[in-house]
Amino acid sequence: MSYLEFLYKYAPSFLNGAVVTLEQTALGTLLAVIVALIMGFMKMSSFIPVRWVGIVYIEIFRGTSLLVQMYWIFFVLPLFGITLGKFEAGFLAVGLNLGAYGAELVRGGVQSVPRSQYEAATALGMHPFTRMRRVIFPQALLNMLPPWGNLLIELLKATALVALISVADLMFVSKQINMSTFLSAQAFGTALIIYYIIARGIITPGMRGLECKLAKKLSIG
Repeated sequence: MSYLEFLYKYAPSFLNGAVVTLEQTALGTLLAVIVALIMGFMKMSSFIPVRWVGIVYIEIFRGTSLLVQMYWIFFVLPLFGITLGKFEAGFLAVGLNLGAYGAELVRGGVQSVPRSQYEAATALGMHPFTRMRRVIFPQALLNMLPPWGNLLIELLKATALVALISVADLMFVSKQINMSTFLSAQAFGTALIIYYIIARGIITPGMRGLECKLAKKLSIG
């Protein structure tokens, strides 16, 4: 079977798997951003109990295996009466794990804003929340976007692990095709190409466009 014949026969399966991968990536990204913002600011809190909650969360999720976390969410939580579907367990594990890494990017981005910006906003009589929302965070966000682009690519690649709990994503479909055809190079080579297209054709340009748009907005402001 030629590669073109292989693609013609299995393209619909790869397409369906890619759609699930995109869904897992999108939902995982949304959750990771929310978690990163909450835990990043909690870690910077001056209130010690809140700060320690952020620190403990970040250390646990960065210091343990994503695969183990996924197995805990899917296989162990039902023992405590919390049962999630495999699709939900997949993006939840990915989002919670990568959110812990994102929290450090949030903290680093906020702390990278020059102290003079805080002092100027304070001198204008801004409330701390207003100061953060209108002055500090927009500048911090611009500093955060490049590493966030790398993190989202890592998140995309991490979604391949959801195949291990039988989520029918791109990797799961590739494994199924490989087991039925034994055409490993074609099956996993096609998956590799699709992952690359998603990373370099969607995530990277999207993050660069967002960075340029924000930079232009801040320069105008």
